[in-house]
Amino acid sequence: MNYRELGTTGLSVSEIGMGCEGFSENGYTMAKELFDAAQKHGVNYFDLYASDPRVREAVGNAMLGRREKFIVQSHICSIWQDGQYKRSRDLDEVRAGFEDMLRLLQTDYIDVGMIHYCDSMSDWETIRQNGILDYAAALKKQRRIHHIGLSSHNPQVALAAVRTGLIEVLMFSVNPCYDMQPADEDVNELWNEEKYKQPLINMDPQRQELYEACQTLGVGITVMKAFGGGDLLNEQLSPAKKALSVHQCLHYALTRPAVATVLAGAHSLEQFEQCISYESASEEEKDYAPAFAAFPNISWEGHCMYCSHCAPCPKKIDIASVTKFFNLTRAQNIVPETVREHYETLAHHAGECIECGACETRCPFHVPIRENMKQAAKVFGK
Repeated sequence: MNYRELGTTGLSVSEIGMGCEGFSENGYTMAKELFDAAQKHGVNYFDLYASDPRVREAVGNAMLGRREKFIVQSHICSIWQDGQYKRSRDLDEVRAGFEDMLRLLQTDYIDVGMIHYCDSMSDWETIRQNGILDYAAALKKQRRIHHIGLSSHNPQVALAAVRTGLIEVLMFSVNPCYDMQPADEDVNELWNEEKYKQPLINMDPQRQELYEACQTLGVGITVMKAFGGGDLLNEQLSPAKKALSVHQCLHYALTRPAVATVLAGAHSLEQFEQCISYESASEEEKDYAPAFAAFPNISWEGHCMYCSHCAPCPKKIDIASVTKFFNLTRAQNIVPETVREHYETLAHHAGECIECGACETRCPFHVPIRENMKQAAKVFGK
């Protein structure tokens, strides 16, 4: 298993994480089976948005004797009321729900306390003004949560939140179809078939800005909906009208800036182990570029997807990494010190480009790589 730094939290997390969708399967016995498989394969991060007390109890029992093996991302504001899930912004309900969560999980702290499901600017203002954010900060000061997170499907809201400097971890929906769509307060609109009938050109700029802002600000992204609820794996259900593989979906998410882990929702051990097998998959199995290039009505023309089809470079420049760092500077109109430091550690730099153009002949998205290398060399000075 490969591990990545979760932003600036200091946490080292498995790049394949665990979603909680399968924890209730087989009469809630699946939770222990999934945790056993996670420990066996080195998966150390999981998300728990579910407020069902039976799920939380099953997870607590599954972690008994091995709490330190797992980094827990669990949700503040996701509560259980009258026998059903509820998203709450009522501070008394939120407090009671958090205490009950700790009791059922049989732990005295949560690694990442995730403010649950904020998709509108008005809701974000409520969280800021009605005490929810202050409550999360108080929990952090008490070491009952170690880091503050926010979950969202809306890049406009997520950008506003991470730019406050108060959010350390962002749980965000990342997949190639969502990334084509502009911000919307209704998550269901991201999957509206009517929106995919018109030609879609390149990633929504606000989503690109969000990923790059998180990278620059040190906010780690934990990915939800990498498979679009499974629809992206099915040609008939996918709005792109092409099926992707599990490995392609995971690789797409893991090549976005700031992404630390993909929370793989699995309803069986077989599904979970298929996700884990990403770690030993070949580059060909992970390669999403040919599939993307074949999507009807969707084009990433001229947009670097960090797919590395440009390699190998005769001067051994890591073109995808140079381009990613260069894009980060363009987004900020400055060269952040952390970006400069990462660029400096590259074995070869943009200024070594001999403009042979071999990379451009291999790029499925016709990116002007030689021009990017020229501009990157000017920006970074080498």
